[in-house]
Amino acid sequence: MIPEDLHYSEEHEWVRLDDDIAIVGITDFAQEQLGDIVYVQLPDVGETVAAGSVVGELESTKSVSDVFSPINGEVVARNESLDDAPEVINGDPYGEGWLVKIRPTDDDPTEQLITAEAYAGLTQG
Repeated sequence: MIPEDLHYSEEHEWVRLDDDIAIVGITDFAQEQLGDIVYVQLPDVGETVAAGSVVGELESTKSVSDVFSPINGEVVARNESLDDAPEVINGDPYGEGWLVKIRPTDDDPTEQLITAEAYAGLTQG
């Protein structure tokens, strides 16, 4: 199921706006494609990120995949619990498996993102 209240990138990241902070993670579709995630590399707090740029990587038993920032902004938090338990992403990609929190620099940070309906169309062919 694709949560309706989130915004999505075509690179399979999701964004949830919480006041002036954007919480970012990968979608359920993305974690299924990756398989069992065994290692997570995330940007440092304070790093400036640009929409579409590589900000980390996820390593699974199948492959290594880049994580892209869906928005422009500054990283204000990273999910430190994933350092010891990266598999949380597989079990709860829209909750405890979030990756980073970003303070957006754009007035409308989700303007370039797609809706749940559009994302469903993208992933269900």
